Amino acid sequence: MRRRFHKVIAAVAGLVVVGCLALPALFHAMGMHPAYVGVVHRMPPGSRALIVTTSHTQLGDTGRKTGVFSSELTEPYYAFLDAGMRVDIATIEGGEVPFDPMSYLWFVVAPSDRRARRDPDFAAKTRTTLKIDAVDATSYDVLFLSGGWGAAYDLGPSDVLAERITQAWAAGKVVGGVCHGPLGLLKARDESGAPLVRGRRITAVTDRQVHQLGITLTPQHPERELRLAGALFESSTRFLEILANHAVKDGRLVTGQNQNAGEEVAEIMMATAGGVPRRR
Repeated sequence: MRRRFHKVIAAVAGLVVVGCLALPALFHAMGMHPAYVGVVHRMPPGSRALIVTTSHTQLGDTGRKTGVFSSELTEPYYAFLDAGMRVDIATIEGGEVPFDPMSYLWFVVAPSDRRARRDPDFAAKTRTTLKIDAVDATSYDVLFLSGGWGAAYDLGPSDVLAERITQAWAAGKVVGGVCHGPLGLLKARDESGAPLVRGRRITAVTDRQVHQLGITLTPQHPERELRLAGALFESSTRFLEILANHAVKDGRLVTGQNQNAGEEVAEIMMATAGGVPRRR
């Protein structure tokens, strides 16, 4: 009897191990963090990229930690870095970047996240970020807005971020972001003083994804807010919206639907900013 019990325990443990190993591959095969197979770019010497993330750390009054979804920072960061750009990271309040623990779950963590864990330069930059107030956005070629649930609290309401985006846009820079990041565009203005998003094709996290994940308590939802602001919102869909992927370029504005589009959006932004194709 004892031997049979041990066999059952061993079999169950084996199934658990196999499941843990297979789940990341299964999620990847279904669309989570798809490998980018498009054109990669080399930027001219002296090119600079600014990535902006949230400073918000708590999901409402639930007691759950939140912040930036890690791959929405790491994927564009390494795309820009590998293209020869200097990359700076800014947050709304400055200081350390808050990372959403959900983005480190073993079945969703991205290769760029693993690279970041081994990178002391990245660690130093995310410990002491620039405060958006102190940034000259016009000194960068591209301005990328990372998402995550924290961004639903502080990117959209930030008048300073909106001003920096407005300044960058007026200077002819390329602006973009993924997931909840495009909420930072809501108060920005174009050259004529009109809302930057009005009449422009944009994508971001869909209402469907928000409801599927059950995180509806945040003060802003990207699809809803962008549509209300006059954006021409578009997206793709999957049975699980978190597995969908979509990127859209409207002139110098480049946006991605969720965490699956980080690298693609970064490469489109670089192509728009004068990058040239390079070998991998």
